[in-house]
Amino acid sequence: MASRDIGRNTRTKTSPQGTGADTAGLGARRAAQHAVAALIGQDRPPALDEALAQAIRAEALAPADAALARAIAVATFRRYGQIRAALSHRLERGLPAAKPQLTALLATATAQILDLAVPDHAAVDCAVRLAKGDNRTAHLAGLVNAVLRRIARERETILAEGADALAINTPDWLARRWGAAYGPERAGAIARAHLAGAAIDLTPRGDPAAWAERLGAVRLPTGSLRLPENGPAIPDLAGFQDGAWWVQDAAAAIPARLLAPQPGTRVLDLCAAPGGKTMQLAATGAHVTAVDRSAPRLERLRENVARLGFDVEIVVADALALEGEDHDAVLLDAPCSATGTIRRHPDVAWTKAEADIGRLATLQRKLFDHAAGLVRPGGLLVYCTCSLEPEEGEAQVAAFLARDSRFTRVAVQPEEVGGAAELIDANGDLRTLPCHLPEVPGARGGLDGFFASRLQRAG
Repeated sequence: MASRDIGRNTRTKTSPQGTGADTAGLGARRAAQHAVAALIGQDRPPALDEALAQAIRAEALAPADAALARAIAVATFRRYGQIRAALSHRLERGLPAAKPQLTALLATATAQILDLAVPDHAAVDCAVRLAKGDNRTAHLAGLVNAVLRRIARERETILAEGADALAINTPDWLARRWGAAYGPERAGAIARAHLAGAAIDLTPRGDPAAWAERLGAVRLPTGSLRLPENGPAIPDLAGFQDGAWWVQDAAAAIPARLLAPQPGTRVLDLCAAPGGKTMQLAATGAHVTAVDRSAPRLERLRENVARLGFDVEIVVADALALEGEDHDAVLLDAPCSATGTIRRHPDVAWTKAEADIGRLATLQRKLFDHAAGLVRPGGLLVYCTCSLEPEEGEAQVAAFLARDSRFTRVAVQPEEVGGAAELIDANGDLRTLPCHLPEVPGARGGLDGFFASRLQRAG
């Protein structure tokens, strides 16, 4: 489930949230530090969500402190290039690559100073206390204090130096790729959208207008509902326990809608976890089989399906091992680099490598070909990824159509995306970018980066 950023860019000097005697949120800051340290300097780091969950459990944090830890860690990676540059410039020997705990301590404190509604003295004081409490950094507490006080004094200068989000807060390899794929102006807009962060979108089961009014949400042209910032926690909202809606980015909700299955239609949802698209398909009355190779991820899907009261067949299996071609529709949300989700998962930019693109593209090709064999004659296949990389989207579809003459593209029509024709590329495929829908009255703008192509098998 997505979480809300707290205090991002407001700079209203409020006290950080904490519980019990730990009013300064020291445990939350330690959890953020450990989660960030778990990701930096590793060949195959975990996802930030995974590292945060482990750190939050280790600290036994209350919900408010867990939210603060998450906000700090996310803000750290959102401005990670800028933070690293600022710290390196102010450390005589630069950031020590061999000391991830020190780097994480300085980076998370800097993120609070630059990007969160945390008093500067609280961010500095807590960092010094954390340094003193760890044998690995205790002797550097004075350095931590001096560097962070300088960061606080020079905050406005540092923020001005980071005005070009593409140049400083985007890894070079991604900046180069996006410039080539979308042009320098749009690549810059993508980077700025990443820096702004993501809203929380909902997919309603019932009348979108009624739920928008009840929740105080904005109804997007694509059909999703967007919550205003700084509202109640998701489980506290009306309709959550009743399964009246679920959290799902507005762009991620479009691919399943392209299938538009009728009640009783046999739909196969491949690589289904965590299940947002599965629930969309089930809500139509279709007979849905959800397949994923990860049993733990499917358990979350199973819980959501039960809460929502859907009847879905859930199968733990490798999609490449499935047989038969009797499905009316197949949705393949292929494993990908996830570079389209950097707005809400900024760690992706700093934990993925360019080599991952080719490796994943090979897997996507295998899954694409196999999924095509599971579609009955006359049936539909939707291929999609939450990636901005053409090799994982446009190039995959072009290559597939060149080698499998049974399928033809069924172009996405503007009315299928609420008239937002800019979300459809020249080939008729869906291509959303983080900089799309930049202005949303009453809520944060933007979309996740998604690609989807709808194909039909000859009858």
